[in-house]
Amino acid sequence: MDDKARVTELLQPYLNNGQFYIVDIQVVGRRGGRIKVTVLVDSDTGITIDECAEISRRLGSEMDEINFFGDAPFTLEVSSPGVDFPLTFSRQFVRNIGRQLAVNLTDGSVLRGTLESVDDTQIVLVVVPEPRSKTQQKKDAEAGITVLSGPTPIRYDQIKKATVEISFK
Repeated sequence: MDDKARVTELLQPYLNNGQFYIVDIQVVGRRGGRIKVTVLVDSDTGITIDECAEISRRLGSEMDEINFFGDAPFTLEVSSPGVDFPLTFSRQFVRNIGRQLAVNLTDGSVLRGTLESVDDTQIVLVVVPEPRSKTQQKKDAEAGITVLSGPTPIRYDQIKKATVEISFK
């Protein structure tokens, strides 16, 4: 079992029976020097700094107690993923209904719009096409390119990366 899987296993009792969920775990610096363990956790209603600190204290104590990395020193950071971290779980998409997203698809295209709904298999993004000149519209039509607009279902397996777009307007 690798370090990430072992940390995941140790973390389970501190997730409050599914209230919190793991977004990402990274373990770097295994070859010499200080090891850094970064754990990103979230919940359907968000996670507070105090909740992250409590998970960090409990997990860190257990890792020390079982001598997780032997004699190697390590740093543990537990935090929320932050607004710029890509959405990866349907639970994260649900929390962001009504927000603007940029969705990179596996075919290389990028869709931007408002997240309208989410279910177990897909999201629905209300796509607003970017303004295009008449010349570009004509070229697209000649090439058989359809510009998506309006509510657009996108299956999770079509999503390469999805991020919330922050606007300061």
